[in-house]
Amino acid sequence: MQLSTEKKRRRKLKKPYAALLILLLIAGTFFAANVNSAKPSPAGVAVEKTGGQQESAIQEQPDTKKPSSADAPIEVEDRDEGAPEETGEREGNQKDGTNEATVDTTGQTPRKTVYLTFDDGPSRWTDEIVEVLHTYDVKATFFMQGVNLQKPQLQDSVRRAAEAGHYIGAHSMTHNYRKLYTDQKFVPEMMATLQLIRQLTGTEPHLVRPPYGSAPGLKDSAIRSQIADEGLKVWDWTIDSHDWELRDNPAQIKRNIVNQLKNDTEVILMHEKQQTLDELPEIIQYLKQQGYSFAVYEDSHHFSVNFMNDPDL
Repeated sequence: MQLSTEKKRRRKLKKPYAALLILLLIAGTFFAANVNSAKPSPAGVAVEKTGGQQESAIQEQPDTKKPSSADAPIEVEDRDEGAPEETGEREGNQKDGTNEATVDTTGQTPRKTVYLTFDDGPSRWTDEIVEVLHTYDVKATFFMQGVNLQKPQLQDSVRRAAEAGHYIGAHSMTHNYRKLYTDQKFVPEMMATLQLIRQLTGTEPHLVRPPYGSAPGLKDSAIRSQIADEGLKVWDWTIDSHDWELRDNPAQIKRNIVNQLKNDTEVILMHEKQQTLDELPEIIQYLKQQGYSFAVYEDSHHFSVNFMNDPDL
């Protein structure tokens, strides 16, 4: 009887211990869950509770990587070998204010006169430029390249320009600085170009424009002597329109001309380009408003316009 009573007492004692053990296990589980929820989230991830659930919103971090040379655009130069630094696609003058042509108009009628000149033709724009000039009753001076004069599809444009009263002068065969100046092929190339012009137009021009301008290309007195001996004349310019580089901003062409306009006689450098064609009416109208008359070069009334300030050119 005593043994049976002892067993009952031991069973009663085990029940509280079992309940306590269960409570401890529950408490431990709850504590571990709180510790895990208190840990910081990964970088760039914000954790917020919505409706009792955890959602992550990835925040874009600023890119702090420094640019490398591999990220930079690659610039490719497209210039004639040995050509000097220039402000134009082909020609360049007055980059540092040192190349400035002196216009010697001794014996000319003292009036405000402007000569519009166009380089690098003939081109697909030649006919349209001539048409604009015709609309405003203006004659101009063109300096054309032999490589373009040899293209059959452009030769009628050259003839039409000459028949309309425009002057067609030479701008070399190749427009290559090394060949023209270093190898001293300037005179032979100009003579060959003039011969092509004579064959196409029946005219007898003697005026040439040096690619890149006469300075520094014609600093060699030997080349200048050859030019004089062949009866050639050289024209640079007094105003550089920089039209070649203004494809997307043609209005700047006129502003460049306006900013440089200062002499009673001006020779304006332009090129056969779409942007020049687009802005040409505005340029002509402005010059007329300023009291300038337009003239075309005449071999019989040559006057000096060159960066070398050489009166024999």
